[in-house]
Amino acid sequence: MTQGGAARRTVLGAAVLAAGTGITGLAAGTASASAEGGGHGGKGYRGLPYPTVIGHRGASGYRPEHTLGSYQLALDLGADVVEQDLVPTRDGHLVCRHENEIGGTTDVADHPEFASRRATKSVDGVSVTGWFTEDFTLAELKTLRAKERIPAVRQRNTLYDGQWAVPTFEEVLRWADREGRRRGERVWLHVETKHPSYFRGLGLGLEEPLARLLRRYGRYGRDAAVFLQSFEPTSIQRLSRLVSAPRVVLLSAAGTRPWDFEQAGDPRTVADLVKPEGLRWIAGFAQGIGPTMDLILPRDAAGRLGTPTTLVKDAHARGLLLHPYTARNENSFLPAEYRRGTDPAAYGDALGAFRTYFEQGIDGIFTDNPDTGLLAAEAFRPGRRPVNG
Repeated sequence: MTQGGAARRTVLGAAVLAAGTGITGLAAGTASASAEGGGHGGKGYRGLPYPTVIGHRGASGYRPEHTLGSYQLALDLGADVVEQDLVPTRDGHLVCRHENEIGGTTDVADHPEFASRRATKSVDGVSVTGWFTEDFTLAELKTLRAKERIPAVRQRNTLYDGQWAVPTFEEVLRWADREGRRRGERVWLHVETKHPSYFRGLGLGLEEPLARLLRRYGRYGRDAAVFLQSFEPTSIQRLSRLVSAPRVVLLSAAGTRPWDFEQAGDPRTVADLVKPEGLRWIAGFAQGIGPTMDLILPRDAAGRLGTPTTLVKDAHARGLLLHPYTARNENSFLPAEYRRGTDPAAYGDALGAFRTYFEQGIDGIFTDNPDTGLLAAEAFRPGRRPVNG
């Protein structure tokens, strides 16, 4: 793929169907092999523009997250990759929501027929009250409409409340196929398994149905136009045995432990996983990490950026790419030195923050504002290595 100019603003599309992994028990993809066979060849993730701009939950800075409208806008704004988070319905369908609790992202509270479904549950050790996808069939979930998650910060996004339903992942795969054919290039996805241990405990394991869909739609080989990601390393290990698509281990704050580690009694924390030994372990089953940006550029008590860590260098030394999260335009999310004015919902110097992030040598970034990320990335393309690379 050309790394510069207008071609960079056209999102990656349909490429060669990747070779299978030989896994039995999963039906080979037939529904849309053309999605990966669009004539550009399977370059794989190393062929993506550098640094890569990943539309976080779509273009969630401008549209309600995890809707087809948000995903479409992310592509139209030039995102190189578009992210989906997956949770299951009661009848085993994978749908795109950041959390299984949907009170904040749908109009479920306005449906009296579902009032009795409101419940309090422990999800990964945290008590959560609301409505949960695993208590709804897909047909029931499809009667709901999506809405803006943080209306106090993104009031303009509420204009689009009710415009879109909750999409299934299969609908997203079909959409990506259509867009790939229309654009003549593969559409890349970044797909997260949410709370996989929790759902496996309910008999709703995520990895197997995800692998079946990836195989059905030709996104299962080493060069497939998809990243698979999870905060639980064992979910990524399980996926590595089912498909060969590139995989990323997500990493939260240094002092936290992945929930699967908590359940298994594994004493390691994220601080252990970002050490050379931990990164070497991750490299045994994944191609990258998705750390919170604070693991690369810590913030001090005042919210200002401090001295960079060695994580970028250490991860690259073990062949791992880095896709940190999450860059946003609003003051409330920016480091203190990049905020402008006192309104938390106003835009700060997001371009300056992006440039600082890219200077660390990261391979890509999750952002709610793909157009801002792409504009900042221009200075680092094509072929220019950042100062700390």
